[in-house]
Amino acid sequence: MSTREWSPLRAAVALVSAVGLGAGGLLLGFALVTLTLAVLVVGLGLELPDTAQIVLSLVFVQGVGCAGVAFAYLKLRPIVAPKIRSLLGFDGVPGPFDIDAAVPSLRQVAIVVGGYVLALGGAFAGSILITLLQVDTGTNQAAEMGMENPAILLILIPASILIIGPGEELLFRGVVQGRLREVFGPVSGVLIPSAVFAGLHWFALSGGSPTGNLVALGILVGPALVFGAAYEVTDNIVVPALIHGIYNATLFSLLYVVVAFSDQLPDPQNSTAAVLALF
Repeated sequence: MSTREWSPLRAAVALVSAVGLGAGGLLLGFALVTLTLAVLVVGLGLELPDTAQIVLSLVFVQGVGCAGVAFAYLKLRPIVAPKIRSLLGFDGVPGPFDIDAAVPSLRQVAIVVGGYVLALGGAFAGSILITLLQVDTGTNQAAEMGMENPAILLILIPASILIIGPGEELLFRGVVQGRLREVFGPVSGVLIPSAVFAGLHWFALSGGSPTGNLVALGILVGPALVFGAAYEVTDNIVVPALIHGIYNATLFSLLYVVVAFSDQLPDPQNSTAAVLALF
C-alpha cells in the first residue's frame, strides 16, 4: 500500500479513477460476456445451457474484467500516472503501488477465520432485519438461476473461492481501496470502496422494490467492510480473497441445501430471499 497524499484536486481524481476502475472492470466483463453470447448464440446458432453461461460469466466478469483490470492497472500505472500528474500540475512522482500476495501466516489465518465469522454473521443478521422490516428485496441473478437449476450452484460454490473472491478482491480491495488510501488514508480508504462495492451490486439484483434493494445493499456494506479491514490490517490480498470466497461459497451451499431439499423445508422461497439479496 502507498503513502497518503491529499489535496482537493487529488481527492477528486482519486475518487473518479477508483470508482471508474471498479465499475469499468465489471462493465468490461459484462460486455465481453454479451459479445461472446451474441457470437455463439446469434451468430453460430448454438444453444448454450445455463451452466455454460455461468462459466462464461465467471471467466469474463471476475477473471478478465476484475482481475484483468487490476493487473493492467499495476502494469500501466508507472507509464500513465506521471503523464496525468504532469497534465494536472501535481508535484513529484507517483508513489509505489503494489498488491502484495503471500501464503497467509498463522495470524492471518486467524484473521480469515474471524473475518469469515463476522461477514457471515452480518449476512444472517441482515436477513433477520429484512424479515422484520418486511421489505421486498431482489435476488442476485446468478443465485436466481441457481434456484431454478441447482447444478449452477455446484459450479458457483468452488468458483467463489477460486475465481469470484480473488477476482473481485484484486480489483476492489487491491486497486480501488489501494488507490483511495493514497489520498484519504486508511479509514476512508476502507469505507468508500465498501460503499462502492455494495452499490454496484444493485445491477446484479433482479426484482424487488427500490427501498428493499437499498436496504439489502446497505447490509452488504457490512461484509465489504470486513474484506476491506482485513486487507488494511494484513496488506495481503489473499486474506480478503479467502474471506470473500468462503463467505460466498457458504451462502451458495446453504442455498443449494434449501433448493435440493425444498420438499422437506417450510416455505423455502421466502426463507432464502433475504440471504440471496446479500450476495
